[in-house]
Amino acid sequence: MIEIRNVSKTYPNGTIGLANISLTIRRGEFVVIVGLSGAGKSTLLRSINRLHELNEGEILIDGQSITKARGSALRRIRRGIGMIFQNFNLVKRSSVIRNVLAGRVGYHSTLRTVFGLFPKADMDLAFRALERVNIAEKAYSRADQLSGGQQQRVAIARVLAQEATIILADEPVASLDPLTTRQVMDDLKTINLELGITTVVNLHFVDLAKQYATRIIGLRAGGIVFDGPVEEATDETFEEIYGRSIKSDERLGEQSS
Repeated sequence: MIEIRNVSKTYPNGTIGLANISLTIRRGEFVVIVGLSGAGKSTLLRSINRLHELNEGEILIDGQSITKARGSALRRIRRGIGMIFQNFNLVKRSSVIRNVLAGRVGYHSTLRTVFGLFPKADMDLAFRALERVNIAEKAYSRADQLSGGQQQRVAIARVLAQEATIILADEPVASLDPLTTRQVMDDLKTINLELGITTVVNLHFVDLAKQYATRIIGLRAGGIVFDGPVEEATDETFEEIYGRSIKSDERLGEQSS
C-alpha cells in the first residue's frame, strides 16, 4: 500500500526531518507513529501525500510513485489519500455539509466545485459519511458553531466522502479533551476495521498508541528506532524512543513534529 524507500528530508535551515527512512505499510493496518517533538513524525506523514518534497528517496502508493508523479497522475494518487489535521482545516464560515463535500473536489472540474454544483450522488455520499461519525444532524450548521470534537468528526467525514483508501492523521486529538479524544480515536479505529482503510496516525499519548495501534513506529532524530507490532512495544521500547523512562499515560511533546 505505502512503500517508503530510503527517504531523507532536510529543511532549508539545515534541520534534518527524515534520515534515510525505509518502511512498508500494508493495506488495512492501523499504524501509530510516536516520538518527541522534532523526531520527524509530521514530516513523514506530510511526505507520504507530498505536502513536503523530499531531498532523497521515493514513496510509492499502490506501486505508483507519488514522488515522481505530476499533473493529473499526482491528483489521482492524492485523491486516494485523506488527511486529518490537528487544527481540523475546515472552512469555519461554511456549513458542515459543504466542508464534507470538499472531499469530492478531486473528482470534478474547478468550475463545478467553485459553484458547489455537486451531483446528488455526492450529496448522498456526504450524508452517509456524516451518519457514520454520528453528526448528520449538524449538516447545515456552520462549522465554527461546533465543538472541537465535532469539527474533527466533520474532518473524518470529509475523508470518507473523498473515498480515500489511506487516512493520514497528524495529531488528530492534540487539542481535544480526554472523552472527546476517545470518541475520535474510536471513530478512526472503527473506520479502519469496518472499511479496511489503511490508517497512519501521529500521537503523543503512549496509552492511546498502545490501545489503538496494530503497529507502532518510533522515530527519534529523523530515524526509525522501533517498528513492530504493538504487543512488542515494551516500556523499554518507549524509553529508547523518548530517551527516558515514561508513564504509560504521559503526553510527550506539546507540538506535532
